[in-house]
Amino acid sequence: MKRIVLALGGNALGDNLHEQMIAVKTAAKAIADLIEDGYEVVITHGNGPQVGMINLAMETAAKFDEHIFYIPMSVCVAMSQGYIGYDIQNALREELLNRGISKPVATIITQTLVDANDPAFADPSKPIGAFYSKEEADDMSQRGYDMKEDAGRGWRRVVASPAPIGIVESDTVRALLEAGQIPVTVGGGGIPVKKTEGRHLKGTSAVVDKDFASAKLAEELDADMLIILTAVEKAALNFGKPNQEWLGEMTIEEAQRYIAEGHFAPGSMLPKVEAALGFVKSGPGRKAMITMLSKAREGLAGKTGTILRGED
Repeated sequence: MKRIVLALGGNALGDNLHEQMIAVKTAAKAIADLIEDGYEVVITHGNGPQVGMINLAMETAAKFDEHIFYIPMSVCVAMSQGYIGYDIQNALREELLNRGISKPVATIITQTLVDANDPAFADPSKPIGAFYSKEEADDMSQRGYDMKEDAGRGWRRVVASPAPIGIVESDTVRALLEAGQIPVTVGGGGIPVKKTEGRHLKGTSAVVDKDFASAKLAEELDADMLIILTAVEKAALNFGKPNQEWLGEMTIEEAQRYIAEGHFAPGSMLPKVEAALGFVKSGPGRKAMITMLSKAREGLAGKTGTILRGED
């Protein structure tokens, strides 16, 4: 049985609670197809709109009630993991039962280990939450938050986006897989934590890219394939230009060259290709695919998607 880590893109979850309820039902059908085909599936997902909504709600409450405090980003990520996982696990469980498949689906509140000395912490740049006036931003700075002016629109809280170096609960994920269950894990890239003195893990004001975290999980689980789902069927060279060229397959060397030539947009396709590349380089015989959720089944059949192959 082939083991797949399936990284759901933001388009698979919608932008609000109502959209999410609809979107996960569609996602559940595509995921159930893979399980029905005999694949062992681990589900990961983003949390961009959701974690922003949670952060904004808590910030707004703190403005009007002195007894409510600004909560750390690590807690916002944990909260988003819980309610997104709740919707995914229920939708997938129901879809599987409708097909006569009895497999438990469980969400794991997952922590992602990051390096306290990661250079990203020296220059936090990922904006989150609401816009503030200069006076409000100064007050938040005194509370210990990093604030940056955002293109003349006001001041926003910013956090670091460090690289993942380990998934704390990967053994738990493996145990569920070996018990024939379906884990939902590494939501939003996982709760970023640093090691402190002793064995304590401390949440940090950061967000981890979910594709990089998914690649790290796939590596630690010794998965056969990482599938990174996005809004397009394939990655492309010269995307959006008259000479656009869809990519059906890339070697490690080709992917590295295309990255160096600037073919993939930062904050869009670039981290997906980099994450896929990191996974296939992590061990022999590993493959990664970038495609749309609705095309995942066809991609596994070799009919579509962008495939990255590592060394045999």
